[in-house]
Amino acid sequence: MRTSITFAVKAAISGLLLYLALDFVNLDTLRGRMSEIEWPWILAAFAVMAVQLGLVSLRWQQIALACGTKLSRRTAFLYMVIASFFNQMLPSTIGGDAARIWLVAHHHSGWKGAVYSVLIDRGAGLLWLALIVLACLPWSLNSIPNPVGRITLIAISAASIAGIVALFTIDRSRRWLTRWRLTRHLAEIASVTWRVLTWRRIGFAVAVLSVIGHFLTALTAWCVARAIGSSLDLVEALLLILPVVLIASIPISIAGWGVREAAMVTAFVYAGLPRDDGLLVSLLIGVESFAMGAVGGLTWVLSGEQIKAPHHKVAAAHPR
Repeated sequence: MRTSITFAVKAAISGLLLYLALDFVNLDTLRGRMSEIEWPWILAAFAVMAVQLGLVSLRWQQIALACGTKLSRRTAFLYMVIASFFNQMLPSTIGGDAARIWLVAHHHSGWKGAVYSVLIDRGAGLLWLALIVLACLPWSLNSIPNPVGRITLIAISAASIAGIVALFTIDRSRRWLTRWRLTRHLAEIASVTWRVLTWRRIGFAVAVLSVIGHFLTALTAWCVARAIGSSLDLVEALLLILPVVLIASIPISIAGWGVREAAMVTAFVYAGLPRDDGLLVSLLIGVESFAMGAVGGLTWVLSGEQIKAPHHKVAAAHPR
């Protein structure tokens, strides 16, 4: 019942935000531009997304090794592709993470190692995304003359700094946090995360794979922009798209739909770019992600992997 209500709320948020985004554009113009899409650029964007998925799977494999779980590169990539299907079919990215956890726990290690590796992988990706957004802030502010847009970017950067400080604080306070059952897992995850990020060999690999992966996100958006004839250049894509991705990662909608469109349109308007371009880029990125999810679903069927939900084990594995 609770799951159904959560799904309904997220679906409503996605629908409302999509409606608002579409309400401010000329649908006839939108349909006309959709008919003029240059498909080679769309295929290029899909290829970039596939490469990015491979790099993210390598990052997860390195983190899993640090958590005591041995995954081959092939297996990590297979599970990541399958997870892309569940990311599209279930609310936010939680479905894909749950699929990865189940597959690793069932075939390779216990629930603790599986949960920790996936949570730390998710956290490391978001942390490096936040650091890139923070590092690009001086150039981002120059590219956005709108004062509201500048305030929004500063707020996003401040939240990023707060997240990093919180991780450091939790790691340094683990001696006290491990005394209570409610905070024991949180302290342990923060400790392992900090160790992974600062461990010379694995930390460097995670950093490089994360930075390249996020750059490929901007490259994907640029390829899509080229497909619709938008004037968005690669530098602007790097400065505008990554904050949008950071905002869209907030798990309040279905696979980021609605939140991504609203944030993308707003970012384009603040940067002085056409509103229609922002909406089209966002919608096409969503369609590309859905296509990648379809490939993941086919891969899941052909692989013969089974994903169930043994609730008593999952509940025991999650931090309390």
